[in-house]
Amino acid sequence: MSEKTQDQGRRKFMKTSVAGAAATTLGVGFVAAADPVLAAAIETDFKGLTAGEQMIPVGSFQMPAYVSRPEKAKGNLPIVIVVSEIFGVHEYIADVTRRFAKLGYLAIAPEFFVRAGDPNAYGTVADILTNIVAKTPDAQVLNDLQAALVWAGKNGGDLKRVGVTGFCWGGRITWLSATLPQVKAGVAWYGRLIGEKTEGNPRHPVELAAELKAPVLGLYGGADAGISLESVEQMRAALAQAAPKNPAAKASVIEVYPDAPHAFHADYRATYREGPAKDGWEKCIAWFKKTGVA
Repeated sequence: MSEKTQDQGRRKFMKTSVAGAAATTLGVGFVAAADPVLAAAIETDFKGLTAGEQMIPVGSFQMPAYVSRPEKAKGNLPIVIVVSEIFGVHEYIADVTRRFAKLGYLAIAPEFFVRAGDPNAYGTVADILTNIVAKTPDAQVLNDLQAALVWAGKNGGDLKRVGVTGFCWGGRITWLSATLPQVKAGVAWYGRLIGEKTEGNPRHPVELAAELKAPVLGLYGGADAGISLESVEQMRAALAQAAPKNPAAKASVIEVYPDAPHAFHADYRATYREGPAKDGWEKCIAWFKKTGVA
């Protein structure tokens, strides 16, 4: 089967298998800039789930999100916000929400880039960074994330049990979200820790260790060409410095998988590494249990 035929098959699967929800285009297919898509990409079924696109109010604006939950949930569910890579809410991110829903979570993947445009309209990572990511400021993202939590609290979510996890761009956002009082714990997958200060990105995680309100588990690759081990050590040092006066910083942990590249959890890409990906996922789930999210 060709990659194109396989991708078309996945799109059909996504559109016809949503239990109890209308057909959706959010979370369907993979972004062009992420090609080629691996045949081994994980597909989580919809059995026992309600999953699909949901519009979430942010003031007068309607933000799309992909939401997954157990079909027959009893009582309020733990909430997890899944923050995408620069590719937005495509099939991989939608699948991750279903993996969480299978474990009993109300999992929400907001499309934070919707105001800037569609990442799928661009064929390269550089174009997405310039035309989408650079036009999506941190303040807007955190405001959108808090709006998603308000919606979750009104729709079966337990606001006392909120976790955030994100990948790449979303990993950095996870660290930022851990400064919000609503967040109980975060798991940041290979999120950038340092960087140039801009109007949209005025501060980076290494500067925020003393302001953390929730402990973060950072999962990084030792062979990541974009995130240096030096920056990881800078973050560890910042956490250690903040630890005496900040319990969240003291409880935060950074794990490094020595031979793993960037995006080692992205099972649809050539960067996928099964060992670190599975171990990281197990640590992610255990972290949310340990911190009282699950």
